[in-house]
Amino acid sequence: MYAFSDELRARVVRNLDAFERRETTPDGYRRAAVAVALTGDADGTAAFLLTTRAPSLRSHARQYALPGGRLDDGEQPTDTALRELAEEVGLRVERADALGLLDDYATRSGYVMTPVVVWAGDRPTLSLNPEEVESVAAIPLADLDHPGSPRFIDIPESDAPVIQLWLRGRWMHAPTAAVLYQFRDVALHGRVTRVAHLEQPVWAWR
Repeated sequence: MYAFSDELRARVVRNLDAFERRETTPDGYRRAAVAVALTGDADGTAAFLLTTRAPSLRSHARQYALPGGRLDDGEQPTDTALRELAEEVGLRVERADALGLLDDYATRSGYVMTPVVVWAGDRPTLSLNPEEVESVAAIPLADLDHPGSPRFIDIPESDAPVIQLWLRGRWMHAPTAAVLYQFRDVALHGRVTRVAHLEQPVWAWR
């Protein structure tokens, strides 16, 4: 179902073009962008890149994350996502290979995150920046279709449900889980799914 192929690229582009994304700019929030970078693995299966943040980082060290960071002055989200791909994992992608955007997601740490879906090439050579990234893995897209995932948990601190997405043998949380859930539904399956209302766990509220 998820061969790294021209057909998959065309499907993702078609679904993103048909999707009416929602923007948000809450007062006082900083702008950021992340890359959902699609690649092929050794057997031709489509995957996305997922990093583990460096242990030396001041916030969210050693947590799973999509490549990304803050927008520089004058940057658009696509420019930021491509720059961060190059800075974090040494992957340089042309702007023409940015396939589209998903909904903005406002994080509890004060960022408005714009996800950019990127066609990153077949088995790219990566070079990690150890100051930002401890490791990177190519996760098969089929893993996003794990039965029973995502699940939604109630917490006393919020009226919104906490999203949990099963990946790599554990439950992953928002914001990464929210972005990947919407990517799966919108870009891969052509379903309109919103995630801006989904909550992060309390330990991520910083």
